[in-house]
Amino acid sequence: MRSTRIPSHTRIRTLGTATATAAATAVLLLVPAGTSQAAPAAAPGVAPAAATASAPGGNAAILGIDYGAWKRDVAAVMATARPYVEQRIAQTPAGEKTAIVLDIDNSSLETDFHWFWECPTPAISEVRDLTRYADERGVAVFFVTARPGIIGSLTEHNLRSVGYPVSGLYVRDLPDLFNEVSAYKTAKRAEIEARGYKIIANIGNKQSDLVGGHAERTFKLPDYDGKLS
Repeated sequence: MRSTRIPSHTRIRTLGTATATAAATAVLLLVPAGTSQAAPAAAPGVAPAAATASAPGGNAAILGIDYGAWKRDVAAVMATARPYVEQRIAQTPAGEKTAIVLDIDNSSLETDFHWFWECPTPAISEVRDLTRYADERGVAVFFVTARPGIIGSLTEHNLRSVGYPVSGLYVRDLPDLFNEVSAYKTAKRAEIEARGYKIIANIGNKQSDLVGGHAERTFKLPDYDGKLS
């Protein structure tokens, strides 16, 4: 990067989704605090999931993805990631700069399990706890997201407000929106390495978050055949 602080930005997987997310963010900023909203109607022909404690809402509920099952699947992956990171930190040579790279939507935040007006979006607790553990031991925590830069500052605020340490946030500027997500994310990890960091773990829920190298280990959270963004 050209400066010690990475520009605040955010993630979106397609240009169309980027536009929709930006519009949703604008609505969020215009709704007064405390204003109640009714959940949107389900898409035609799609029966919404029953409102239960195990399914907070959002797109995942419409698609019938069980929140409790997702949490268990996430916990199973993190049960492998956590001891690896702990051991890797313990074995880090003196003077080595280490980092963890994370995707955001459904990898750091419970994005698809909450309606867009619920702000801030809650953290995935096991992932947040791992980043805190690493941060307290000198590991940098970078977020590389396909969200567009227009909602970068809002995304950083969300991450920090739910307890994530943020060493840097990479988002897609306008030219990046027309490139492959996997190529964009690979390039950003390479930039982090160029700053002298060894990326010890890369966490995401899509193959596009993880392919391309520039990380010692990758950990894939569930996306259920692409149903989760």
